[in-house]
Amino acid sequence: MATVSTAAGPLIARASMAKAAAPTAAQQSREPVNATLTINRRDHQLAFDVRTSLLDLLREHLGMTGAKKGCDHGQCGACTVLIDGRRALSCLTLAIAAQGRKVTTIEGLARNGELHPMQQAFIDNDAFQCGYCTPGQILSGVACVNENHANSDGDIREYMSGNLCRCAAYPNIVAAVKQAKPMMTASKD
Repeated sequence: MATVSTAAGPLIARASMAKAAAPTAAQQSREPVNATLTINRRDHQLAFDVRTSLLDLLREHLGMTGAKKGCDHGQCGACTVLIDGRRALSCLTLAIAAQGRKVTTIEGLARNGELHPMQQAFIDNDAFQCGYCTPGQILSGVACVNENHANSDGDIREYMSGNLCRCAAYPNIVAAVKQAKPMMTASKD
């Protein structure tokens, strides 16, 4: 009399041989992909694992350490970058998803040696203390203005709420966004 285990034996053996013959999707995904990413107005030809986050690619492959690894769960905003002008959490974005799009990090915000108005406003308003969250705060501030969400203190607080500051420099951050808005709006004309 055959038991379930003896009857299933040949099926299990055939299945394991089939798995051994064909590479798994996980094995194939470990092969680096070649991609060209536009970061800070410059094309970068890179080879990386498709599972690499944009944050890790920026920090570990390109040495751009402005975007910070805070929570690594998309909850603190320290890793905020701009993708096609819109804010994005680089810890939750796969690097390959940025191919064909324009990525801006804090390192690429200033132009020709001149600080971006939001960077200058953060300095003028002492809108940082330890500075860890500052790059993400500045890029979120830029997006807040560009998205037309900087019309009142309440709007700024609401649309900046995804960026946490453990030092509690929030009033100064709001003041910085308010200061930068007219300069940013004027430069669009």
